[in-house]
Amino acid sequence: MSLAVRVIPCLDVDAGRVVKGVHFENLRDAGDPVELASEYYRQGADELTFLDVTASSGHRQTMVDVVGRTAQQLFIPLTVGGGVRSADDVDSLLRCGADKVGINTAAINDPNLIGRIASRFGNQVIVLSVDARRERGDSHTASGFEVTTMGGKTSTGIDALWWVRRAEELGAGEILLNSMDADGTENGFDLEMISAVRSAVTIPVIASGGAGRVEDFPPAVAAGADAVLAASVFHYGKLTIADVKAALRSAGYTVR
Repeated sequence: MSLAVRVIPCLDVDAGRVVKGVHFENLRDAGDPVELASEYYRQGADELTFLDVTASSGHRQTMVDVVGRTAQQLFIPLTVGGGVRSADDVDSLLRCGADKVGINTAAINDPNLIGRIASRFGNQVIVLSVDARRERGDSHTASGFEVTTMGGKTSTGIDALWWVRRAEELGAGEILLNSMDADGTENGFDLEMISAVRSAVTIPVIASGGAGRVEDFPPAVAAGADAVLAASVFHYGKLTIADVKAALRSAGYTVR
């Protein structure tokens, strides 16, 4: 685990606006991404994550513009994901100001993409976004946690623990672990899932999905998260970065 726990606001961007819903559905507007990013920077965010939730080719240019304008104002690491399908896509995002790039579906379709990106830009650039849920229906995985796509709607049949191990071997630098069961519910992180993934890899794990109260964050770190990520609780003013850091500090964790 890293020396200091990172607190990371996540901005889901659709057509140039930040949106948030529950389980990636019923999205509602949460504001201008550059304005929100600047506010989180002032609050003391350690990093920022932008996710293009529709990731169409038309919105890619929108994201490039948003990232470029944000990078000019902020001096903390910026991760951008959504619709990244090639090393050239990574190159474009890095050139406009991203520090790290999140990949998800394209890596599932072509795992060797991870290695190609790592060899060209370095492991530290790659954040593997894993949208995992507890298996259901006909899914039978060894760990009980299954990788999904399309915002948790599509089953892949891939065991989440096998996938994060494989991704680390191929060159992923971090795991962004999204609990699709908890996403947007504000009922707390999936601690069992965090612990299981933490035991499977040595690279940093970012916990995402389910944050609702300051009390939710320390248990996620205790379960093995190196960083904690949240969206709606920050966007709608329920919590501030300072609130979360104070709770982590009170629980005995080092924060920046």
